[in-house]
Amino acid sequence: MTPDPASVPVPAAVDWWRDAVFYQVYIRSFADGDGDGVGDLAGIRSRLRYLAELGVDALWITPFYPSPMADHGYDVADPRDVEPVFGDLAEFDALLEEAHGLGLRMTIDLVPNHSSHLREWFQEALAAPPGSPARARYVFRDGRGPGGGEPPNNWPSVFGGPAWTRVPGGQWYLHLFAAEQPDLDFTNREVLADLETTLRFWLARGVDGFRIDVAHGMAKPEGLPDMVAAEDTGLFDDHGPGDLRFDQDGVHDVHRRIRRVLEQHPGTMAVGELWVHDDDRLARYVRADELHLAFNFQLLLADWDAEELRTAVDHSLATVAGTPAPACWVLSNHDRPRHVTRYGGGASGTRRARAAVLLQLALPGVAYLYNGDELGMPDVELPDEVLQDPIWERSGHTERGRDSCRIPVPWSGTAAAYGFSTSPDTWLPMPAGWGALTAEAQAADAGSMLSLYRTALRLRATSPAFGGGAMHWLPAPDGCLAFRRPGGLVCLLNVSPAPVPMPEGHVLLASDDVCGGVLPPDAAVWLHA
Repeated sequence: MTPDPASVPVPAAVDWWRDAVFYQVYIRSFADGDGDGVGDLAGIRSRLRYLAELGVDALWITPFYPSPMADHGYDVADPRDVEPVFGDLAEFDALLEEAHGLGLRMTIDLVPNHSSHLREWFQEALAAPPGSPARARYVFRDGRGPGGGEPPNNWPSVFGGPAWTRVPGGQWYLHLFAAEQPDLDFTNREVLADLETTLRFWLARGVDGFRIDVAHGMAKPEGLPDMVAAEDTGLFDDHGPGDLRFDQDGVHDVHRRIRRVLEQHPGTMAVGELWVHDDDRLARYVRADELHLAFNFQLLLADWDAEELRTAVDHSLATVAGTPAPACWVLSNHDRPRHVTRYGGGASGTRRARAAVLLQLALPGVAYLYNGDELGMPDVELPDEVLQDPIWERSGHTERGRDSCRIPVPWSGTAAAYGFSTSPDTWLPMPAGWGALTAEAQAADAGSMLSLYRTALRLRATSPAFGGGAMHWLPAPDGCLAFRRPGGLVCLLNVSPAPVPMPEGHVLLASDDVCGGVLPPDAAVWLHA
């Protein structure tokens, strides 16, 4: 990729997001303010001071819109209101005002690719005849085969099974996710206009930006041809150009429209959820007139291996080279196994997770944390009967889905619900034995994961060692990574099974004991050299 200097503007003062740390609030699992066992807006308000003291710059709140909850809010029935389970618009406005008062920016999820099947638009489409304006908002097609009894093409749903459902009268509608999430047709002017209306509605209330769900969706190839069959049909593995469901050229027109609206509100931004692993293809989404940021999931997908981690960093930096965007680093989210578990679980996984966050926060650019990362939360294996993710049902009980990484956050006490709710019956059950994991217990322990995060975030915000938006690799022992930032920060990560000597410099922070000038296995250190 050849950089085009003319396409890289000088960052303006309103570009607060360029080196920000965002904190993802999975609303159902963060904090419950009304005692029904489900997280809500009032619960977030009650924990705002905790987030400010943690040291993050901004929140990303997952969908809180009216929804039948077929996919826990990612099936939106009304994109311009609040689901009563979570509160109301007055509660949202109060949350936003209080967050801003504490210096926290607030960004919210935007779910443009599809709506709920209970949205008024889709109910109108079901009642309308083929070829009607109501059906033109969605992707309705005649079927193939005798009597149109076969789906229009071979596309699979991300959640398992076919991506088509037949309606009375014979036509089929497309849903890349659950059948309760029909895809909207973004060649339709009314659909595009409605998206802009939604953006302006929340911007007028004062939100600071949006996380765009399935940002590589929203465009389908003309004629909807069959795609190359793939054994794994999920969203989280990029199958390349053969997967015609995503990353079609027309999606960039949608992002340009979004950007034009945001440009009318200085200081606002958008980040895209993009499961696109080719550097050049991903870079197209962060051109000067499209998204401000793009999640690069290379680090989230990398194993605990020095070569894999270095490759993930290199690819992430290559993606943004020659674009206006900084890199965007993610270790965990609500769709993937938490990195404590991914790195082996137990004491080993926790030790590696402590090291990983020093790697993440030392890298230039933007960092996204997932609620509970700062407590070292692991995944929880749940019994079959409590699983709620639609992947579980649509896969015929062969894929357990994402519930294990969505367990409610433990705040205090020694028994469920650990201060998350006044009710012990939380929407997903919390395990016994989490007393030491709670925020209350960790706040009193200088050696805890929470204390490590607080110190790391304070240093990242205040130390001149983190100056400069670049990095370069340094020579390092086998099984290690080392790099330097222009401000003098040196980060050394030891993924090898043996201790290694540390470089010269003043130790700012270490994930483990570094007495004696050596870095233990599965540990990281920040030095100012």
